[in-house]
Amino acid sequence: QVQLVESGGGLVQPGGSLRLSCAASGRMFSIYDMAWYRQTPGKQRELVAAIPSGGSTNYADSAKGRFTISRDNAKNTVYLEMSSLKPEDTAVYYCHAAYKILKFTYDYWGQGTQVTVSS
Repeated sequence: QVQLVESGGGLVQPGGSLRLSCAASGRMFSIYDMAWYRQTPGKQRELVAAIPSGGSTNYADSAKGRFTISRDNAKNTVYLEMSSLKPEDTAVYYCHAAYKILKFTYDYWGQGTQVTVSS
C-alpha cells in the first residue's frame, strides 16, 4: 500500500513558476513508476509527465520544455517543476504511482493539488 500526498499548488501569474511535490509513504518507493497527471472540470485526466523506476522521463507535448519531473528515492518524493506557466495549465494536479508485476498492476493516486494560473 502506498499513500501519496501532493503539495505546492497555488495561485501563480502567467509566466510564473511552481514546484509540486508528492511524498509517498511505504517501502520500496524506488520500484514504482511515478507520474503527474492533471484534470480540469469536464475533461479526462491527462498525463503531464512520467518518470519510471528505471527509465527515462517522458512529457506531454504541452509540458515539454517548460516542466521537469524528477524523483528523490531517498526521500520517497517526486517533483514537478513548472515554469513559464500559462492559464491553460490551470488544473488539479495528481500524483500517480504504479507497479507492475506479471499480469498485475498496482496503482495509487494522491488527493490532488490545485494549480491556478491567472493574473
